[in-house]
Amino acid sequence: MRSTLATLEVLLLFPAALFMTALFVRNVQPQQFEPAHTAQRIVAWYAARTHLGLWLFLMAFPLAVLTIGGIALVQNWRTDSELRRAALEGAAAIRLHLPVLMIALATAASAVILGIVALHAIAG
Repeated sequence: MRSTLATLEVLLLFPAALFMTALFVRNVQPQQFEPAHTAQRIVAWYAARTHLGLWLFLMAFPLAVLTIGGIALVQNWRTDSELRRAALEGAAAIRLHLPVLMIALATAASAVILGIVALHAIAG
């Protein structure tokens, strides 16, 4: 049941993720080149179909995932003692190694920022 629910949630989020990715990709390079041209066509498709694109794909589906996922997580938390134990062990490990985790997150964030700046510099 969990894998079915996970698959359903991924499928429901796919249209929104596609749109968000297209928004990013169309700004990476001039729109006459691929993949920015295709990304612009995806964004235009969503914009032309407000009820389907905006209301269903970008609002209703993610809201359904949030609701269904929240209910499933609460139910799993209440019924699965192994999950609760693993979460407490994970939280203890995070507290123990917090400085290293922060260094790793800052390093990853710097790589993302540098990548975005590089793409902007190349495109500009």
